[in-house]
Amino acid sequence: MKARGAAPRSLATRLFVSAALWSVATLLVAGLVLSAIYRRAAEQSFDERLGVYLRAIVADVATPGDDTRTEPGQLGDPQFELSLSGWYWQITPLDQPLSKIKGSRSLFASRLPRLEDAGVPAQIGGYRRGYADGPDGRLLRIIERVIETDEEGRFLVQVAAVTEQLEADIHRFEWSLALTFLLLALALVVSTLLQVRFGLRPLRRLQGEVAAIRRGEGDRIDGAFPPDLAPLASELNLLISSNREIVERARTQVGNLAHALKTPLSVIANEAGDERSSLAEKIREQAQVMRDQVNHYLDRARAAARSNVVGSTTEVTPVIDALVRTFEKIYRDRALVFDAQLEGAPRFRGEKQDLEEMLGNLLDNAGKWAASTIRVRLTVDPAAETGGQDFLHITIDDDGPGLAEDQREQAMKRGRRLDETKPGSGLGLSIVADLAAVYAGQFSLNASPEGGLRATLRLPAA
Repeated sequence: MKARGAAPRSLATRLFVSAALWSVATLLVAGLVLSAIYRRAAEQSFDERLGVYLRAIVADVATPGDDTRTEPGQLGDPQFELSLSGWYWQITPLDQPLSKIKGSRSLFASRLPRLEDAGVPAQIGGYRRGYADGPDGRLLRIIERVIETDEEGRFLVQVAAVTEQLEADIHRFEWSLALTFLLLALALVVSTLLQVRFGLRPLRRLQGEVAAIRRGEGDRIDGAFPPDLAPLASELNLLISSNREIVERARTQVGNLAHALKTPLSVIANEAGDERSSLAEKIREQAQVMRDQVNHYLDRARAAARSNVVGSTTEVTPVIDALVRTFEKIYRDRALVFDAQLEGAPRFRGEKQDLEEMLGNLLDNAGKWAASTIRVRLTVDPAAETGGQDFLHITIDDDGPGLAEDQREQAMKRGRRLDETKPGSGLGLSIVADLAAVYAGQFSLNASPEGGLRATLRLPAA
Protein backbone atom coordinates (compact mmCIF):
# COMPACT_ATOMS: atom_id res chain seq x y z
CA MET A 1 0.00 0.00 0.00
CA LYS A 2 1.17 3.51 -0.78
CA ALA A 3 1.80 5.76 2.18
CA ARG A 4 -0.55 8.69 2.34
CA GLY A 5 1.32 11.94 1.72
CA ALA A 6 0.87 15.23 3.49
CA ALA A 7 -2.46 16.94 2.93
CA PRO A 8 -2.22 19.63 0.24
CA ARG A 9 -2.26 23.21 1.51
CA SER A 10 -5.22 25.43 0.83
CA LEU A 11 -5.10 28.06 -1.90
CA ALA A 12 -5.18 30.84 0.71
CA THR A 13 -2.24 29.28 2.56
CA ARG A 14 -0.26 28.90 -0.66
CA LEU A 15 -0.85 32.53 -1.64
CA PHE A 16 -0.10 33.87 1.83
CA VAL A 17 3.05 31.80 2.39
CA SER A 18 4.47 32.48 -1.07
CA ALA A 19 3.78 36.24 -0.85
CA ALA A 20 5.13 36.47 2.70
CA LEU A 21 8.29 34.54 1.83
CA TRP A 22 8.94 36.66 -1.25
CA SER A 23 8.39 39.86 0.74
CA VAL A 24 10.71 38.76 3.54
CA ALA A 25 13.35 37.54 1.06
CA THR A 26 13.16 40.82 -0.88
CA LEU A 27 13.52 42.87 2.29
CA LEU A 28 16.43 40.70 3.45
CA VAL A 29 18.28 41.15 0.16
CA ALA A 30 17.50 44.86 0.14
CA GLY A 31 18.77 45.17 3.72
CA LEU A 32 22.04 43.42 2.89
CA VAL A 33 22.53 45.59 -0.19
CA LEU A 34 21.79 48.82 1.70
CA SER A 35 24.09 47.75 4.53
CA ALA A 36 26.90 47.09 2.06
CA ILE A 37 26.28 50.42 0.32
CA TYR A 38 26.31 52.28 3.62
CA ARG A 39 29.53 50.53 4.73
CA ARG A 40 31.20 51.47 1.46
CA ALA A 41 30.01 55.06 1.75
CA ALA A 42 31.16 55.28 5.39
CA GLU A 43 34.58 53.90 4.47
CA GLN A 44 34.88 56.35 1.60
CA SER A 45 33.97 59.24 3.91
CA PHE A 46 36.52 58.02 6.46
CA ASP A 47 39.12 57.62 3.73
CA GLU A 48 38.50 61.16 2.53
CA ARG A 49 39.27 62.45 6.03
CA LEU A 50 42.47 60.42 6.18
CA GLY A 51 43.28 61.54 2.64
CA VAL A 52 43.24 65.19 3.70
CA TYR A 53 45.96 64.47 6.27
CA LEU A 54 47.86 62.36 3.74
CA ARG A 55 47.87 65.08 1.10
CA ALA A 56 49.03 67.66 3.67
CA ILE A 57 51.95 65.46 4.64
CA VAL A 58 52.80 64.70 1.01
CA ALA A 59 52.77 68.40 0.21
CA ASP A 60 55.21 69.16 2.99
CA VAL A 61 57.48 66.23 2.16
CA ALA A 62 57.58 67.25 -1.48
CA THR A 63 58.57 70.85 -0.55
CA PRO A 64 62.38 71.14 -0.84
CA GLY A 65 64.22 71.99 2.34
CA ASP A 66 61.11 71.79 4.51
CA ASP A 67 61.65 69.62 7.56
CA THR A 68 58.79 70.91 9.63
CA ARG A 69 56.74 67.77 9.43
CA THR A 70 58.50 66.33 12.42
CA GLU A 71 56.01 68.25 14.58
CA PRO A 72 52.62 66.51 14.38
CA GLY A 73 50.70 69.38 15.86
CA GLN A 74 50.90 71.16 12.56
CA LEU A 75 48.34 68.72 11.14
CA GLY A 76 45.73 70.49 13.22
CA ASP A 77 44.50 67.40 15.09
CA PRO A 78 45.70 66.86 18.69
CA GLN A 79 45.01 63.11 18.46
CA PHE A 80 48.30 62.70 16.57
CA GLU A 81 50.10 63.95 19.72
CA LEU A 82 48.47 61.61 22.25
CA SER A 83 50.29 58.34 22.84
CA LEU A 84 48.56 55.36 21.18
CA SER A 85 45.47 57.49 20.54
CA GLY A 86 44.66 55.47 17.44
CA TRP A 87 45.51 58.27 15.01
CA TYR A 88 48.94 57.98 13.39
CA TRP A 89 51.08 59.19 10.54
CA GLN A 90 54.42 57.87 9.35
CA ILE A 91 56.98 58.83 6.70
CA THR A 92 59.31 56.00 5.65
CA PRO A 93 62.31 56.81 3.38
CA LEU A 94 62.69 54.02 0.84
CA ASP A 95 66.18 55.06 -0.32
CA GLN A 96 67.63 55.76 3.13
CA PRO A 97 68.17 53.80 6.33
CA LEU A 98 65.05 52.94 8.35
CA SER A 99 66.47 54.91 11.25
CA LYS A 100 65.29 58.04 9.49
CA ILE A 101 61.58 57.03 9.69
CA LYS A 102 59.50 59.92 10.96
CA GLY A 103 56.16 59.43 12.69
CA SER A 104 53.56 61.04 14.88
CA ARG A 105 54.08 61.17 18.64
CA SER A 106 51.01 58.95 19.00
CA LEU A 107 53.00 56.01 17.59
CA PHE A 108 55.13 56.06 20.75
CA ALA A 109 58.20 54.52 19.02
CA SER A 110 56.02 51.94 17.24
CA ARG A 111 55.78 51.42 13.47
CA LEU A 112 52.85 51.15 11.11
CA PRO A 113 52.57 48.00 8.98
CA ARG A 114 52.89 48.42 5.21
CA LEU A 115 49.85 47.55 3.08
CA GLU A 116 52.15 46.76 0.19
CA ASP A 117 53.72 43.97 2.26
CA ALA A 118 50.20 42.64 2.96
CA GLY A 119 49.53 42.41 -0.78
CA VAL A 120 47.06 45.28 -1.05
CA PRO A 121 47.10 46.47 -4.68
CA ALA A 122 47.70 50.12 -5.55
CA GLN A 123 44.77 52.15 -6.88
CA ILE A 124 44.61 55.13 -9.20
CA GLY A 125 47.17 57.75 -8.14
CA GLY A 126 49.33 55.19 -6.32
CA TYR A 127 47.13 55.07 -3.21
CA ARG A 128 46.62 51.95 -1.17
CA ARG A 129 43.72 51.58 1.24
CA GLY A 130 43.13 48.71 3.65
CA TYR A 131 42.99 47.36 7.16
CA ALA A 132 45.77 46.16 9.44
CA ASP A 133 46.44 45.69 13.15
CA GLY A 134 47.89 48.74 14.90
CA PRO A 135 50.55 49.07 17.56
CA ASP A 136 48.08 48.37 20.39
CA GLY A 137 46.33 45.52 18.58
CA ARG A 138 43.37 47.57 17.46
CA LEU A 139 42.25 47.45 13.83
CA LEU A 140 43.43 50.39 11.76
CA ARG A 141 42.23 51.88 8.51
CA ILE A 142 45.40 52.83 6.63
CA ILE A 143 46.00 54.99 3.56
CA GLU A 144 49.50 55.08 2.07
CA ARG A 145 51.24 56.48 -0.96
CA VAL A 146 54.75 56.35 -2.38
CA ILE A 147 56.15 59.76 -3.49
CA GLU A 148 59.42 60.77 -5.13
CA THR A 149 61.37 64.00 -4.58
CA ASP A 150 64.19 65.30 -6.68
CA GLU A 151 66.52 65.86 -3.78
CA GLU A 152 65.70 63.26 -1.09
CA GLY A 153 64.42 60.32 -3.15
CA ARG A 154 61.39 58.12 -2.55
CA PHE A 155 59.17 58.07 0.55
CA LEU A 156 56.24 55.99 1.78
CA VAL A 157 53.70 58.27 3.47
CA GLN A 158 51.05 56.62 5.68
CA VAL A 159 48.08 57.91 7.67
CA ALA A 160 46.07 55.54 9.87
CA ALA A 161 43.22 55.68 12.36
CA VAL A 162 41.30 53.17 14.45
CA THR A 163 37.93 52.01 13.02
CA GLU A 164 36.00 51.82 16.28
CA GLN A 165 33.93 54.90 15.56
CA LEU A 166 33.46 53.82 11.95
CA GLU A 167 32.24 50.37 12.99
CA ALA A 168 30.01 51.88 15.67
CA ASP A 169 28.35 54.12 13.10
CA ILE A 170 27.90 51.18 10.71
CA HIS A 171 26.43 48.98 13.46
CA ARG A 172 23.99 51.71 14.51
CA PHE A 173 22.86 52.04 10.92
CA GLU A 174 22.49 48.27 10.55
CA TRP A 175 20.41 48.00 13.74
CA SER A 176 18.20 50.89 12.65
CA LEU A 177 17.87 49.34 9.20
CA ALA A 178 17.04 45.90 10.67
CA LEU A 179 14.38 47.37 12.98
CA THR A 180 12.86 49.40 10.15
CA PHE A 181 12.78 46.43 7.79
CA LEU A 182 11.38 44.17 10.52
CA LEU A 183 8.47 46.53 11.04
CA LEU A 184 8.06 46.80 7.28
CA ALA A 185 8.08 42.99 6.98
CA LEU A 186 5.38 42.67 9.64
CA ALA A 187 3.30 45.31 7.88
CA LEU A 188 3.72 43.49 4.55
CA VAL A 189 2.78 40.13 6.09
CA VAL A 190 -0.37 41.61 7.67
CA SER A 191 -1.30 43.40 4.44
CA THR A 192 -0.69 40.17 2.49
CA LEU A 193 -3.00 38.28 4.85
CA LEU A 194 -5.70 40.91 4.42
CA GLN A 195 -5.26 40.91 0.64
CA VAL A 196 -5.52 37.12 0.46
CA ARG A 197 -8.63 37.05 2.64
CA PHE A 198 -10.24 39.86 0.68
CA GLY A 199 -9.22 38.42 -2.69
CA LEU A 200 -10.48 34.90 -1.90
CA ARG A 201 -13.77 36.05 -0.36
CA PRO A 202 -15.71 35.35 -3.61
CA LEU A 203 -14.29 31.80 -3.61
CA ARG A 204 -15.51 31.25 -0.06
CA ARG A 205 -18.92 32.58 -1.05
CA LEU A 206 -18.98 30.23 -4.05
CA GLN A 207 -18.04 27.36 -1.73
CA GLY A 208 -20.91 28.30 0.57
CA GLU A 209 -23.36 28.33 -2.33
CA VAL A 210 -22.23 24.88 -3.49
CA ALA A 211 -22.39 23.54 0.08
CA ALA A 212 -25.96 24.89 0.41
CA ILE A 213 -26.94 23.02 -2.76
CA ARG A 214 -25.33 19.84 -1.41
CA ARG A 215 -27.29 20.20 1.84
CA GLY A 216 -30.49 20.68 -0.11
CA GLU A 217 -30.91 24.32 0.96
CA GLY A 218 -30.75 25.65 -2.59
CA ASP A 219 -31.04 24.47 -6.17
CA ARG A 220 -28.59 26.80 -7.97
CA ILE A 221 -25.76 29.26 -7.37
CA ASP A 222 -27.10 32.80 -7.06
CA GLY A 223 -25.42 36.17 -6.77
CA ALA A 224 -22.89 38.21 -8.72
CA PHE A 225 -19.27 37.02 -8.86
CA PRO A 226 -16.09 38.67 -10.19
CA PRO A 227 -15.34 38.12 -13.91
CA ASP A 228 -12.77 35.47 -12.97
CA LEU A 229 -15.32 33.33 -11.10
CA ALA A 230 -18.55 34.14 -12.94
CA PRO A 231 -17.87 31.56 -15.73
CA LEU A 232 -17.20 28.88 -13.11
CA ALA A 233 -20.45 29.66 -11.29
CA SER A 234 -22.33 29.53 -14.60
CA GLU A 235 -20.76 26.19 -15.53
CA LEU A 236 -21.65 24.74 -12.12
CA ASN A 237 -25.27 25.85 -12.55
CA LEU A 238 -25.34 24.21 -15.99
CA LEU A 239 -23.81 21.05 -14.53
CA ILE A 240 -26.44 20.91 -11.77
CA SER A 241 -29.25 21.44 -14.29
CA SER A 242 -27.80 18.82 -16.59
CA ASN A 243 -27.55 16.35 -13.71
CA ARG A 244 -31.19 16.87 -12.81
CA GLU A 245 -32.26 16.46 -16.45
CA ILE A 246 -30.28 13.22 -16.78
CA VAL A 247 -31.78 11.83 -13.57
CA GLU A 248 -35.28 12.81 -14.64
CA ARG A 249 -34.82 11.13 -18.01
CA ALA A 250 -33.48 8.03 -16.25
CA ARG A 251 -36.52 7.91 -13.99
CA THR A 252 -38.83 8.24 -16.98
CA GLN A 253 -37.02 5.45 -18.83
CA VAL A 254 -37.08 3.24 -15.75
CA GLY A 255 -40.81 3.78 -15.39
CA ASN A 256 -41.40 3.05 -19.08
CA LEU A 257 -39.32 -0.12 -18.86
CA ALA A 258 -41.25 -1.25 -15.79
CA HIS A 259 -44.58 -0.91 -17.57
CA ALA A 260 -43.20 -2.49 -20.75
CA LEU A 261 -42.02 -5.60 -18.88
CA LYS A 262 -44.78 -6.00 -16.33
CA THR A 263 -47.56 -6.16 -18.90
CA PRO A 264 -46.10 -9.14 -20.89
CA LEU A 265 -45.26 -10.91 -17.64
CA SER A 266 -48.82 -10.46 -16.42
CA VAL A 267 -50.16 -11.81 -19.72
CA ILE A 268 -47.88 -14.85 -19.47
CA ALA A 269 -48.92 -15.49 -15.88
CA ASN A 270 -52.62 -15.11 -16.71
CA GLU A 271 -52.40 -17.41 -19.70
CA ALA A 272 -50.70 -20.04 -17.62
CA GLY A 273 -53.10 -19.55 -14.74
CA ASP A 274 -55.90 -21.54 -16.39
CA GLU A 275 -53.74 -24.59 -16.91
CA ARG A 276 -53.05 -27.17 -14.24
CA SER A 277 -50.14 -28.91 -15.92
CA SER A 278 -46.57 -29.03 -14.62
CA LEU A 279 -45.49 -26.83 -17.55
CA ALA A 280 -48.04 -24.14 -16.63
CA GLU A 281 -46.94 -24.31 -13.01
CA LYS A 282 -43.32 -23.88 -14.08
CA ILE A 283 -44.25 -20.91 -16.28
CA ARG A 284 -46.11 -19.24 -13.42
CA GLU A 285 -43.18 -19.88 -11.08
CA GLN A 286 -40.61 -18.45 -13.49
CA ALA A 287 -42.87 -15.52 -14.38
CA GLN A 288 -43.06 -14.62 -10.69
CA VAL A 289 -39.26 -14.93 -10.41
CA MET A 290 -38.89 -12.65 -13.43
CA ARG A 291 -41.35 -10.18 -11.95
CA ASP A 292 -39.45 -10.12 -8.64
CA GLN A 293 -36.14 -9.66 -10.44
CA VAL A 294 -37.53 -6.86 -12.61
CA ASN A 295 -38.93 -5.09 -9.55
CA HIS A 296 -35.69 -5.54 -7.67
CA TYR A 297 -33.37 -4.16 -10.34
CA LEU A 298 -35.77 -1.41 -11.32
CA ASP A 299 -35.87 -0.34 -7.68
CA ARG A 300 -32.07 -0.35 -7.60
CA ALA A 301 -31.93 1.70 -10.79
CA ARG A 302 -34.35 4.24 -9.33
CA ALA A 303 -32.32 4.41 -6.11
CA ALA A 304 -29.06 4.83 -8.02
CA ALA A 305 -30.58 7.64 -10.03
CA ARG A 306 -31.88 9.35 -6.91
CA SER A 307 -28.57 8.98 -5.08
CA ASN A 308 -26.78 10.95 -7.80
CA VAL A 309 -29.10 13.94 -7.61
CA VAL A 310 -27.15 16.98 -6.46
CA GLY A 311 -28.62 18.59 -3.34
CA SER A 312 -30.92 15.74 -2.33
CA THR A 313 -30.99 15.56 1.49
CA THR A 314 -33.40 14.27 4.14
CA GLU A 315 -33.83 15.04 7.83
CA VAL A 316 -33.33 11.76 9.69
CA THR A 317 -34.96 12.37 13.05
CA PRO A 318 -38.50 13.01 11.73
CA VAL A 319 -38.29 9.88 9.56
CA ILE A 320 -37.29 7.69 12.53
CA ASP A 321 -39.92 9.24 14.80
CA ALA A 322 -42.66 8.65 12.21
CA LEU A 323 -41.60 5.04 11.62
CA VAL A 324 -41.41 4.32 15.37
CA ARG A 325 -44.95 5.63 15.87
CA THR A 326 -46.16 3.52 12.93
CA PHE A 327 -44.62 0.27 14.19
CA GLU A 328 -45.79 0.91 17.75
CA LYS A 329 -49.32 0.80 16.33
CA ILE A 330 -48.59 -2.24 14.17
CA TYR A 331 -47.21 -4.27 17.11
CA ARG A 332 -49.59 -2.84 19.69
CA ASP A 333 -50.97 -6.28 20.49
CA ARG A 334 -47.51 -7.52 21.49
CA ALA A 335 -46.80 -4.43 23.65
CA LEU A 336 -43.37 -3.91 22.13
CA VAL A 337 -41.39 -0.98 23.51
CA PHE A 338 -39.56 1.16 20.93
CA ASP A 339 -36.78 3.16 22.64
CA ALA A 340 -35.33 5.79 20.24
CA GLN A 341 -32.31 7.88 21.31
CA LEU A 342 -31.44 10.38 18.60
CA GLU A 343 -28.53 12.86 18.77
CA GLY A 344 -28.95 16.26 17.14
CA ALA A 345 -30.74 16.85 13.86
CA PRO A 346 -28.54 15.24 11.17
CA ARG A 347 -29.47 15.02 7.50
CA PHE A 348 -29.09 12.03 5.19
CA ARG A 349 -27.54 12.75 1.80
CA GLY A 350 -30.20 10.98 -0.24
CA GLU A 351 -33.89 10.56 -0.96
CA LYS A 352 -36.42 10.36 1.86
CA GLN A 353 -38.24 7.34 0.43
CA ASP A 354 -34.98 5.34 0.29
CA LEU A 355 -34.23 6.16 3.94
CA GLU A 356 -37.78 5.21 4.89
CA GLU A 357 -37.48 1.91 3.03
CA MET A 358 -34.19 0.98 4.72
CA LEU A 359 -35.25 1.91 8.24
CA GLY A 360 -38.75 0.54 7.74
CA ASN A 361 -37.40 -2.90 6.75
CA LEU A 362 -35.01 -2.95 9.72
CA LEU A 363 -37.67 -1.91 12.23
CA ASP A 364 -40.15 -4.39 10.74
CA ASN A 365 -37.60 -7.20 10.98
CA ALA A 366 -36.77 -6.25 14.58
CA GLY A 367 -40.50 -6.10 15.43
CA LYS A 368 -41.07 -9.61 14.09
CA TRP A 369 -38.38 -11.15 16.33
CA ALA A 370 -38.21 -8.91 19.42
CA ALA A 371 -39.50 -10.25 22.69
CA SER A 372 -40.25 -6.92 24.35
CA THR A 373 -37.85 -4.11 23.45
CA ILE A 374 -36.36 -2.50 20.35
CA ARG A 375 -33.72 0.17 20.79
CA VAL A 376 -32.81 2.68 18.06
CA ARG A 377 -29.61 4.78 18.32
CA LEU A 378 -28.59 7.60 15.97
CA THR A 379 -25.14 9.23 16.08
CA VAL A 380 -22.89 11.06 13.62
CA ASP A 381 -19.30 10.02 12.93
CA PRO A 382 -17.37 13.28 12.36
CA ALA A 383 -15.39 13.88 9.18
CA ALA A 384 -12.09 13.83 11.09
CA GLU A 385 -12.65 10.12 11.82
CA THR A 386 -13.99 9.15 8.41
CA GLY A 387 -11.55 10.74 5.98
CA GLY A 388 -13.39 13.99 5.26
CA GLN A 389 -17.05 12.79 5.09
CA ASP A 390 -19.61 12.83 7.92
CA PHE A 391 -21.54 9.56 8.28
CA LEU A 392 -24.77 8.69 10.05
CA HIS A 393 -24.48 5.71 12.39
CA ILE A 394 -27.83 4.04 13.05
CA THR A 395 -28.14 0.89 15.20
CA ILE A 396 -31.32 -1.08 15.82
CA ASP A 397 -31.17 -3.70 18.61
CA ASP A 398 -33.80 -6.24 19.60
CA ASP A 399 -34.00 -8.74 22.42
CA GLY A 400 -35.16 -11.62 20.26
CA PRO A 401 -33.44 -14.97 19.64
CA GLY A 402 -30.83 -13.41 17.31
CA LEU A 403 -28.89 -15.19 14.57
CA ALA A 404 -25.79 -17.32 14.54
CA GLU A 405 -22.77 -15.84 12.79
CA ASP A 406 -23.13 -18.06 9.71
CA GLN A 407 -26.84 -17.20 9.44
CA ARG A 408 -26.30 -13.41 9.38
CA GLU A 409 -24.69 -13.44 5.96
CA GLN A 410 -27.41 -15.73 4.61
CA ALA A 411 -30.11 -13.41 5.98
CA MET A 412 -28.90 -10.52 3.78
CA LYS A 413 -29.09 -12.59 0.58
CA ARG A 414 -32.03 -11.92 -1.66
CA GLY A 415 -35.05 -14.16 -1.07
CA ARG A 416 -33.53 -16.10 1.85
CA ARG A 417 -35.96 -16.71 4.72
CA LEU A 418 -34.50 -18.47 7.76
CA ASP A 419 -37.89 -19.01 9.38
CA GLU A 420 -40.89 -19.73 7.17
CA THR A 421 -43.28 -19.24 10.11
CA LYS A 422 -42.74 -15.49 10.03
CA PRO A 423 -44.51 -13.47 7.34
CA GLY A 424 -42.51 -11.83 4.56
CA SER A 425 -40.75 -12.44 1.28
CA GLY A 426 -37.16 -12.56 2.45
CA LEU A 427 -36.32 -9.38 0.52
CA GLY A 428 -36.22 -6.81 3.32
CA LEU A 429 -32.62 -7.11 4.51
CA SER A 430 -31.29 -7.55 0.98
CA ILE A 431 -33.05 -4.34 -0.04
CA VAL A 432 -31.39 -2.54 2.87
CA ALA A 433 -27.98 -3.87 1.86
CA ASP A 434 -28.54 -2.88 -1.79
CA LEU A 435 -29.73 0.64 -0.96
CA ALA A 436 -26.87 1.22 1.50
CA ALA A 437 -24.37 0.17 -1.18
CA VAL A 438 -25.99 2.53 -3.70
CA TYR A 439 -25.30 5.45 -1.33
CA ALA A 440 -21.72 4.28 -0.62
CA GLY A 441 -22.78 3.24 2.87
CA GLN A 442 -22.54 0.00 4.84
CA PHE A 443 -24.99 -2.43 6.40
CA SER A 444 -24.05 -5.19 8.82
CA LEU A 445 -25.63 -7.63 11.28
CA ASN A 446 -24.07 -8.47 14.64
CA ALA A 447 -24.95 -9.81 18.04
CA SER A 448 -26.85 -7.28 20.13
CA PRO A 449 -26.11 -6.41 23.78
CA GLU A 450 -29.86 -6.91 24.29
CA GLY A 451 -29.40 -10.60 23.46
CA GLY A 452 -30.91 -10.55 19.98
CA LEU A 453 -29.74 -9.08 16.67
CA ARG A 454 -28.10 -5.70 16.05
CA ALA A 455 -28.57 -4.09 12.64
CA THR A 456 -26.01 -1.34 11.92
CA LEU A 457 -26.57 1.14 9.10
CA ARG A 458 -23.86 3.63 8.08
CA LEU A 459 -24.93 6.29 5.58
CA PRO A 460 -23.42 9.56 4.30
CA ALA A 461 -24.57 12.68 6.11
CA ALA A 462 -25.26 16.00 4.46
